[in-house]
Amino acid sequence: MIEPRTATVRPVPEENATGRVAEIFADIRTTKGIDFIPRFWQVLATNPTQLEVVWSSLKQLMHPESLGLESKLDPAVREMIALAVSATNGCSYCVNSHTAALRKHGADAATLGEVMAIAGLFNMTNALADGYQIEPDVFPPLDEDQS
Repeated sequence: MIEPRTATVRPVPEENATGRVAEIFADIRTTKGIDFIPRFWQVLATNPTQLEVVWSSLKQLMHPESLGLESKLDPAVREMIALAVSATNGCSYCVNSHTAALRKHGADAATLGEVMAIAGLFNMTNALADGYQIEPDVFPPLDEDQS
């Protein structure tokens, strides 16, 4: 019998994880407050170095509180950004993952619709500005210019 394919490589199931991969899987469960290891992480575990690099970066930026760090953005805003970028990049895996995470933060269908509407709007306006090669006429202040 042929197994259904879930990726281009065979994911590492949590029960088969050892060493550093098992440690990272446990950290993912704890940090994200979930009871399973998402397939994304199981696939990255085929290269433990890549798993560690991606998880470390994601943990610092998406879950800084778990490291005792502060963020200027609240967790729901971080998930909204991740969802908008995922939709723009056409990653259905990430769209579903970040939509589920936003739902855990209390986002309803109207909120998700607003995120998608804004992402779609700026995909359009960015393409227009880029297509017309419009030179910027508004610039943000540099840090030293702010009082």
